[in-house]
Amino acid sequence: EDAVAGVAGQPAGERDVVVSFGVVPVDGGRARMRDAVHQLVSPSVPPSPRSQTIHELRPQDLAGSPDIEEARIALASALAGRFLLAWYADVEVHFLAAIFGGSPRRWRRRTIDVRNLAIAIDGAPRASRRTPGFALSATAATYGMPVANPHEALDDALVTAQLFLVLASKVPGRPEPTVRQLLRIAGA
Repeated sequence: EDAVAGVAGQPAGERDVVVSFGVVPVDGGRARMRDAVHQLVSPSVPPSPRSQTIHELRPQDLAGSPDIEEARIALASALAGRFLLAWYADVEVHFLAAIFGGSPRRWRRRTIDVRNLAIAIDGAPRASRRTPGFALSATAATYGMPVANPHEALDDALVTAQLFLVLASKVPGRPEPTVRQLLRIAGA
């Protein structure tokens, strides 16, 4: 069986540098928190005020954290040999391509966009004041999943992994879809 890892990175703002990442491995139909990885990253440029507000990571919170070159070792180890789960994968694959090289398209081929999976299962994106489309927190609420720290990389990775497990069980006509089938459904 193919192993899958949930990944969430956090941009520092308009400059798109990683300030943290979280990985929650999914093996055998379970999110494995004991093997989860969370890392703050000292960015090459300070996070924008908007980013600090959204992600609640200030320059002093990141002080002393490894730079991306050092942090990438832990991320590479966590991702080795795994398919990726990401919420709104277009963002994450650009970060991964910047960190490890290769094109975003290459990364996309091994990434299941859990947001796209939710759209495929639930229908076209819906939007209202109470349910703003397919945002991670709103979709989690739809499925009764708690979100402890929205926009925090490890919590986002955990919620993404949990949503993946629920959504994969709801794929029509497939009691246990393969990773390849999920890649097709999720628009990889």
